[in-house]
Amino acid sequence: MFPLKSRVCGVESVTRSRRTVVVTWVLLALLFCGRRTQGGEHGLMVFPRDQTFQVGSSATFYCVLPPGQMFDQMYVNGQNSTTNVDAVRINESTFALTVHLERPSDISSTDIICKSRNQEVQMQGGASAFVGYPPDDKTLQCETRDLESVECHWKVGRSTHLSREPTTYRLLGGSCTAAVSVSASRGQCSQKVHVKVVAGVRNWTLTAENVLGKVELTETADLTHRVRMFAPEDVTASAVTRRKVTLKWRWTVQRYRKLNVTCRVKVSHDGTSVVSEASGVGLNSAVVTELIPNWKYNVTVQCRTTQHSWKWGDWSSASAFHTEADVPDALDVWMQMKQNHIVVIWKELLDHQSHGRIIDYTVTWTETTATEQQRNTTTVIHSKRSVVLSVDTSSIRYRITVTARNDMGNSPPSTITTPNVNTDLASVHTSRITGVNGSFPLSWSSSPAASCGYIVDWRPTSRNDTVEWLKVSRHETSANILSKSFKDGLRYSLSIFACTHGAPELLERREGYVREQVIPSGLFTALGWRQQGSKVDVTWAPVAVSEQTAFIEGYVLYWSNSNRSSNVVFNVSTDNPDATSLTATDLEITTYTFTVKALTAVGECGTTSFTVTLNSPTDNLIRTVVISLVSVFLLLLLITLLCCRQWECIKSKIYPPIPEPMLTDKWMLSQVENLCHPRYVDRSLQGEVMDVPELLCETRPPVTDHVTDDEKLFVFTQTPKGYYNQPLKIHSTSPSAVPTESDLPSSLFRGVFANPSYNPTLAPDNEFNPELHNLTSLQNNCDGYTPQSRSVTVTPTDEDTDSHCVVTYLLLPQTPPI
Repeated sequence: MFPLKSRVCGVESVTRSRRTVVVTWVLLALLFCGRRTQGGEHGLMVFPRDQTFQVGSSATFYCVLPPGQMFDQMYVNGQNSTTNVDAVRINESTFALTVHLERPSDISSTDIICKSRNQEVQMQGGASAFVGYPPDDKTLQCETRDLESVECHWKVGRSTHLSREPTTYRLLGGSCTAAVSVSASRGQCSQKVHVKVVAGVRNWTLTAENVLGKVELTETADLTHRVRMFAPEDVTASAVTRRKVTLKWRWTVQRYRKLNVTCRVKVSHDGTSVVSEASGVGLNSAVVTELIPNWKYNVTVQCRTTQHSWKWGDWSSASAFHTEADVPDALDVWMQMKQNHIVVIWKELLDHQSHGRIIDYTVTWTETTATEQQRNTTTVIHSKRSVVLSVDTSSIRYRITVTARNDMGNSPPSTITTPNVNTDLASVHTSRITGVNGSFPLSWSSSPAASCGYIVDWRPTSRNDTVEWLKVSRHETSANILSKSFKDGLRYSLSIFACTHGAPELLERREGYVREQVIPSGLFTALGWRQQGSKVDVTWAPVAVSEQTAFIEGYVLYWSNSNRSSNVVFNVSTDNPDATSLTATDLEITTYTFTVKALTAVGECGTTSFTVTLNSPTDNLIRTVVISLVSVFLLLLLITLLCCRQWECIKSKIYPPIPEPMLTDKWMLSQVENLCHPRYVDRSLQGEVMDVPELLCETRPPVTDHVTDDEKLFVFTQTPKGYYNQPLKIHSTSPSAVPTESDLPSSLFRGVFANPSYNPTLAPDNEFNPELHNLTSLQNNCDGYTPQSRSVTVTPTDEDTDSHCVVTYLLLPQTPPI
């Protein structure tokens, strides 16, 4: 400290107020004590040191220089308003600086700095000051936890910034040694009360004080109405079943056993929790129901007094338990009707619904008019969520039931009834819907037929994806349809059904996009055009729904003259989304660029362009004539080439060749050597060279019986040139020796070849058996001509019994009359 402090004579006492602090004793000591004190013994010094000041007050600081030093500057860190204020010279070695303290000290203190210098040495000194606030706490609130002590809370005021001299608290006049700061804005103090907490109102006082001031807070309350209970201890699950558990706990405060208590039980699993309440005097147990079978839970308990309901007590430590297994929950089943089959689908059971490992699914179906014994059953593996039933859906309704099976058994059945597949969907109006934030906000009119609620299903309009669905309570007529499978730019169809005790009824239909997107360029892939004078009709194929990433509201056709430098563009449009053509008018005979675009809510898109050169009407006529002539010439040329390549075939079909007979050297032999019989050759062997007629020697048994006139063997007759012999009518005693007329081939050419230069006649001197065979004339030919004939009776001799001669005739086609 300053060495002259204890030797001040007649020094005016130092006064300190909340606003201004003026230090004068150093100056009086220097001027009137008759003694000059230099700072050389202690170097450069600043006074006062380590003093506490309230924010908003003024203070004067002095700098005392050692001998030989010249004053340089004096300032305060952290006080912007007075940093550049000049110091006042008191004498050669003392300077004063008055500062208005506008801001509290930072982390520790506020520093006052003084600097001096000479030709050889530069010196610096300083002092610390603590600038802060008096206590500013408020809102006192007291309660009891064990009915034997009081615990008070209050709102902590602003920071005093006096870390060296913190605020002290006193409760009911006694020191509050347990005072803590619960948070930046909350304080807490507990103190044992020497008297019992009994019914009745009394005052509870808290005092907060530091070096700059103090504040008193008062609370008036009956602590028996303000009991905040401690947490229950040893919470355990004493009895656990499939869907119920019994919890027990104990109290550490014995006086709780006489209080009417309400406890809250919080059962948690997978980030969700359910809270239930129970009440009773000294309550120490509770039953929790509606739990999930085969599921792990954590449970905690907190309680409060029932009568005054002051505050909930602390939560107990968590206790875990696991429920027993059970059969699965009922499945959420829906269907998708298609021609001649039904797709039955169901949602996968979640872990808290399956209650164990799913083994398989059982699907049964029967006609609604059939008996229970006529039902059909199939089993589906656990990894599948659908089954296809190939049934007659044209006029028959079916009742379908699906169950799931785990180790504990089968789930309750889920039943649906199919509607007729020929339901008139055209009678249900389809309207548009617009997606919002990736979902469809859907609402519909209520239906009295919806006895069990509503079903909303959806799927992509242009794709055969599996349908998704949502079931809604019958008291609701709106839903926000959200699915992970939704994609921007894909049109969806939504259907709203009324759930009935029978088949579901279709109420409304919607179509829309979650978000419409710009249709890519090149949408119109089948563009065509046709010129009509000064007009051009531009056509395109209807745009498929799968190609539309937004609703098409219409079309626009742009065209511009490609040979002009000016960028003049003409257009024509239509608001008909089903249009497939637009017409450009008033065109010149030049080259144009046409562009077709689709009009959508996101703008014009699907741009497709092409360039054409228009022709005059004369050019079109010449082109048409030339194309026609060339087409006719090519057609004739093609026919000629085909005829040339197939000429032989055509010739054989139209004018087949007529074969000429070819004679061999064996034309005639002696008639007496052999007996001749006509042999016939089929005319179908046209064009072949055959022998005409030829005597063949055949061995045959002798004929001993007499041959009558009715059993004439054969007659051969010469006819004039140009006629053909008619087939012989042959009679023989041996059918196997001589062919009959029925054995001859059936043909248009029935005659046998006649020899124009030889007419064989038997010699009169030939030796024959007296019993001769009479030979008759040939039958009449087809045109009524009967050739001249000569009858000859032949009787074979003994010499001729071993062989006979057969005359062979070649069948030739007759020449048609000219």
